[in-house]
Amino acid sequence: MKEFSTPPLVDISGYRNATDLLMRRVASSPEHAAFEVREEGADISAPWRQVTTAEFAHEVQALAKGFIAAGIGPGESLAIMSPTRYEWALADMAAWFAGAVVVPVYETSALPQVAAILADAEVRLAVGGSAGHAELLESGFADAGIEALGVWTFDARPNADLSNLVELGVGIPDSVVEERRLLAGLDSVATIVYTSGTTAAPKGALITHGNFVGQVMNVAAAYTEVVREGGNTIIFLPMAHVLARGLQLICLANGMRIAHLSDPRDVVPALGALKPTFLVVVPRVLQKIQASAAAAATQKGLGRVWVSAQRTAVEWGRHSEAFDADPAVRAPLGLRLRRAVFDRLFYSRLRALVGGQLGYLLSGAAALDAELSLFFRGLGLPVVEGYGLTETTAPLTGNLPGAITAGTVGVPMPATTIRISETGEVLAKGVGVFAGYRRQEDNAAAFRDGFFRTGDLGVLDGKGQLTLQGRIKDIIVTAGGKTITPSIWEGYVEGDPLVAHAVMVGEGKPYLGGLVLLDPESVAAWAEREGITDLKGLTIPGDGGAVQVDDARLLTAIGKAVSAANSRIARSEQVRRFVLLLTDLSEANGIVTPTMKLKRGAFTERVHHIVDSLYTDVRGQR
Repeated sequence: MKEFSTPPLVDISGYRNATDLLMRRVASSPEHAAFEVREEGADISAPWRQVTTAEFAHEVQALAKGFIAAGIGPGESLAIMSPTRYEWALADMAAWFAGAVVVPVYETSALPQVAAILADAEVRLAVGGSAGHAELLESGFADAGIEALGVWTFDARPNADLSNLVELGVGIPDSVVEERRLLAGLDSVATIVYTSGTTAAPKGALITHGNFVGQVMNVAAAYTEVVREGGNTIIFLPMAHVLARGLQLICLANGMRIAHLSDPRDVVPALGALKPTFLVVVPRVLQKIQASAAAAATQKGLGRVWVSAQRTAVEWGRHSEAFDADPAVRAPLGLRLRRAVFDRLFYSRLRALVGGQLGYLLSGAAALDAELSLFFRGLGLPVVEGYGLTETTAPLTGNLPGAITAGTVGVPMPATTIRISETGEVLAKGVGVFAGYRRQEDNAAAFRDGFFRTGDLGVLDGKGQLTLQGRIKDIIVTAGGKTITPSIWEGYVEGDPLVAHAVMVGEGKPYLGGLVLLDPESVAAWAEREGITDLKGLTIPGDGGAVQVDDARLLTAIGKAVSAANSRIARSEQVRRFVLLLTDLSEANGIVTPTMKLKRGAFTERVHHIVDSLYTDVRGQR
């Protein structure tokens, strides 16, 4: 199939702009708890303070007055640079109430990145999370040659925090804010989001109010089992990412409570207190949950039992998929009995670990291994995998409750069309597709016949379900002329919890090689479980480079994952030699994006000598 469309479920023509999502909720349910906010200094598991929709709207209006009093004009850009927190949501909506365009800046960005974004977006005013962020923003304005209206912070700071900004706007009438709020239409730019740049320099994507409203209302209508009155979630993705902001608007507009966490490591301790009904995660989180469960079982002498339990969960996941297609299908008696036993031993405890109320997990940002998806479904925690980009205002396709097919990223979102080009590229048109890039020269190759070119390869089945097959720019052509899509092998290897990233190489070479980047935390936990105390070579280099790890025990452990990956693909696509590497995987090192996606080009260029060793050095493993 070359094209599939899903019709819209909601008419958004009655909405003025994205601020109406809040105002309609205020009119219908002003006393509903919209947010849960952790009190400063409180324990993560202590009760969180609830903020009603009306209270949030009042705070938004007060801050919008401050922005207006500070001098921000209609259509001018306002930057926000902070970790994920409640105040991010407040400033985001307040900027729209003031008629401004929001420019998110990842809080991990370096000064040159900050300055480049401020200059390109012509930012006039900025808000930072801490004094450190404020200093970066102020330096960025100076480097960009911009005379800014000021920089304020979420954290308390003398004469320069949100309370001071609110005080500045006390004299602004409500009518002025309402006039500003209504200036933007659905076609007006709501935000300029700079792409993370895995394969190229970041570009400013112009996302409109209509993109947000269309996505929010249509996604909510398609996922009524997930997005429901009284549900709640925890947002720990970076708020600078369009997915987190879209998710927040969906919850705000549909009566779901939102809690924010800036450190993903706090999520598990917070689950017991907040008891979310759904979570948005990345596959790496699911891999670590599975690995932790396996480690805990092994420590209790139940390692073999766990292996059977894991296999049973996958089988039950497959049965659940078959049941979706045909409710008359019954699981074999043996499977039902095993599932019941393992539910008492393991599955119910894992569900309790995540709060006991979790109905669905939503996974995106990277490919999810089909067996991992089936495993969690077998636990009673179905994973809804989706796919999207900054340029599509996050979700472009998604599996639907009751129709989840592991290994696919689902069907087009409502009001969206997916087309597969003759070269296999995924093309998209629909309510979420952005208005274009800020620089006109970036748009020349971005669209084709009105469809956005995603740069991803994929296929559609007869049901309109999309299966991704990697990035066009990542395709490898070997010396023998064989064209290889590396993402398939890489995805299989990355399913091992010891592996942070896998990179296939071999452009113009006689055979394929592999670079396997280790996850230091997972390796340390593995070594402790295995009783290994003399593991050497695990010092992450401080010069931004990578160090090769030649420990025989690690090579054997990872070798099993590599062999398993090779066994699942054609011989001509298999990796013949690989090396284990350690490198600094922080954004500051320049080889990963703020959302932790690997910048392949930057990384392989940095370790070109190690790549060369795969074809000359006997240390490269077969």
